[in-house]
Amino acid sequence: MTTETRLGPASAGDAALEAPRKQLEQAWGFDDVAIVPGAVTTNPDLVSTAFTLGGQSFALPILASAMDAVVDPSFAGALTRAGGLAVLNLEGVQTRYDEPSRVLDEIAAAGPEQSTAVIQRSYEPPIRDELVGRRIEEIRAAGGVAAVSATPQNTKRLAPIAVEAGAGYFVVQSTVTTARHVSSSLRGLRLDELVRQLDPVPVLVGNTVDFGATLELMEMGVAGVLVGVGPGAACTSREVLGIGIPQVSATLETAHARDVFFARSGRYVPIITDGGIRTGGDVAKAICSGADAVMIGSPFASTAEAPGRGHHWGMATPHATLPRGVRVHVGQPHSLETLLFGPTSRTDGTENLVGALRTSMATCGALGIGEFHDARMVIAPAIKTEGKIYQMAQRRST
Repeated sequence: MTTETRLGPASAGDAALEAPRKQLEQAWGFDDVAIVPGAVTTNPDLVSTAFTLGGQSFALPILASAMDAVVDPSFAGALTRAGGLAVLNLEGVQTRYDEPSRVLDEIAAAGPEQSTAVIQRSYEPPIRDELVGRRIEEIRAAGGVAAVSATPQNTKRLAPIAVEAGAGYFVVQSTVTTARHVSSSLRGLRLDELVRQLDPVPVLVGNTVDFGATLELMEMGVAGVLVGVGPGAACTSREVLGIGIPQVSATLETAHARDVFFARSGRYVPIITDGGIRTGGDVAKAICSGADAVMIGSPFASTAEAPGRGHHWGMATPHATLPRGVRVHVGQPHSLETLLFGPTSRTDGTENLVGALRTSMATCGALGIGEFHDARMVIAPAIKTEGKIYQMAQRRST
């Protein structure tokens, strides 16, 4: 006699209750939220936008991304003089060619369909150790603070060279960075060992978007954490890999990790929101969400001082097998001075970023970045369209 066991309706229901169902969380970007004015306001001239990174104070909470279209030694010097900090990509054309200007010309001249292939080919020559030191010396000669960046796989080799040459900051940067990385390598990069090795040069790491990962990175002794996966104008990681969290939610979560770590350890580790920032309003929302500073790419690439010739491309664009970026045309409509401080006649918030930040902070009664963190925010998907029927119609007609 054969006995047949069936999973009846009651059994199926019980099994369903035992199996967890994945839940989707709501996440918010810059266009989804708004800053609420404070009960007390102040004069923008009284507002301080200064922030401290690795023991050094900067007048502007703005860093330039480690991208070849954004930062070269000359640009790094110019941004330092303006009060910010620029990060040079040690794996880009600046450390592969004696005269990178020729290669930058070729990338700018390539047609849209050929641009990625041209960029990939331009990054085939090896990184040269002597050029790492030379570029850092050029940044310092231009009056800049030499902040430099490398991916984890090249950090062990390039970090000691950079520090010996006088680098002021070293950034370990990849699409996603965690303190625990599973690898087939016998001994991968240990961030805690790197921090001790490079001391007193501060080590920054990125990118991350998660509370737990951020907390563990801070426990490694790093001096700052870059926040954001895939929001950059030239980045296609979100399309290629399907990963990322909108920047406001990512900043809120990682800033919470910073505050928890500070309460536990007494050591404050700045959060730097990296990517997706186009306007002064975006800068203000990032900092109000909890960022201590922001890192910007495409707006800087659109300045006359930038080396990209009016173009911009991401760090992962040159990847030989899985490029995760595209060259975008941003033009060069303004100077670095105008972008940061104005004066401007543009009404879209893409110039005078610092003036916009000061005014936003003053409207909330915040005299410094720490106070601005306490300003109220609301979810407001209609913030950019409410009452703007004439503006929207005018944009459609142009």
